[in-house]
Amino acid sequence: MIETTLSTQLINPTVTYVKKELTHAEGGHDWWHVQRVWQLARHIGSKENVDMLVVELGALLHDIADSKFHNGDETVGPEKARAFLQSIDAPESVTKHVVSIIQNISFKGGNHRPDFCSPELAVVQDADRLDALGAIGIARTFNYGGFKNRPMYDPSVTPNMTMTKEQYKQSLAPTINHFYEKLLLLKDRMNTNTAKEMAEERHRFMEQFLEQFYREWDVDVA
Repeated sequence: MIETTLSTQLINPTVTYVKKELTHAEGGHDWWHVQRVWQLARHIGSKENVDMLVVELGALLHDIADSKFHNGDETVGPEKARAFLQSIDAPESVTKHVVSIIQNISFKGGNHRPDFCSPELAVVQDADRLDALGAIGIARTFNYGGFKNRPMYDPSVTPNMTMTKEQYKQSLAPTINHFYEKLLLLKDRMNTNTAKEMAEERHRFMEQFLEQFYREWDVDVA
């Protein structure tokens, strides 16, 4: 009962805070993205031996200040989350764990390896990655590409599969390249069995989308 009360005391104000903070966020990283990740994290976490309070708070706060929208500064999100959790008197152990999740959840390029790992991070990371796959993942990818005014596709620009973390952050490649440089890699990088199973269908859908995309792009007019 005490744990349930503590969870309610921390989760409810966090939901209110995140909704307010992301009111004007880019459509692929807004409250609805967070809400989907939160629900996915709860689903995956229910099948794992994890601290669900940390999982839920990590999911809710994971994109509170994405570095993509803060000139690449990766310290803004963790510090905002830390300040907020301290303001609602979250236990220090919970705050520290959630901040570590936020610091290590992002993809950051194919060659990057995180400095921290935990079962809770694994769950939240899987939830975030699942929302980058499938129909919603496709919609989010093109939404962000439009937000950055990037071309949808340029056959002369091939995907770069060996980018460093900094090259990945600074990439201005066409949106289609992002499928190869990140999205199609995620299926094999899921941590939990639940997410691995869910990723299969979403991955296949993206492959089918790309096949259709190329058919429509290269129409035979002969």
